[in-house]
Amino acid sequence: MNAVQQWVERAIGLVYPRNCLFCSTALVEQERGVICAACLSTVRRIEPPFCQQCASPFAGAVTESFVCGYCQNLRFAFARAVCGCRAEGIVRESIHRFKYNREMYLGPHLAEWLIEAARQWIDWQTVDVIVPVPLYPRKKREREFNQSEYLSTSLGKHFDRPVLAGQLHRVKDTITQTALDAEQRDRNLRKAFAVRRAGVFTGKRLVLVDDVFTTGATLNSCAKVLRRAGAYSVIALAVARGT
Repeated sequence: MNAVQQWVERAIGLVYPRNCLFCSTALVEQERGVICAACLSTVRRIEPPFCQQCASPFAGAVTESFVCGYCQNLRFAFARAVCGCRAEGIVRESIHRFKYNREMYLGPHLAEWLIEAARQWIDWQTVDVIVPVPLYPRKKREREFNQSEYLSTSLGKHFDRPVLAGQLHRVKDTITQTALDAEQRDRNLRKAFAVRRAGVFTGKRLVLVDDVFTTGATLNSCAKVLRRAGAYSVIALAVARGT
């Protein structure tokens, strides 16, 4: 940030003091976002031990890699899932307010949580392309943006990888997944996604991006289509791990 930008921000701060979005504490100059350090400290990162397949955290003292009971009888089309935080507290509220209220100033925080996990748990030398989970056109018009595209763009800039937005698209206007169980989510997403142009993903090693991983139904449906389209591998990546 140059001197003029710093001066402008300080001048605005005198008239409109910046306060934490969640606890209203005044933010110090070094705090660049809209959430204070104390509130950020409540974020619970996904740290070992966690399921190697779905990133579900485990409370026990497990020191070896493991697959949780939920995943043992499932076959996901993605190789594994990586998630930044637990979908609770300020993380869950930040995602909700970002997606549905267009509180775009929360975007950098979500991107930071995503990038932090991506840096720690993904070898970017083995990644060719980043793919955002698409929204149905009607929903994108209503929302005015796709949160997964926003996150993918931030990720692509940070790790210097191309983002292929639009080649994977949603062809079925599904109902919201929030109130559905795992089986209902799978049915809801059946034939919901398609690839626009054959060959785009052939042989590519992909990172597939969404905001929340709950049952994995959305990411798995996308990964199936991408693998059928010739993708060599798919890693699912999300800001938060829901329950």
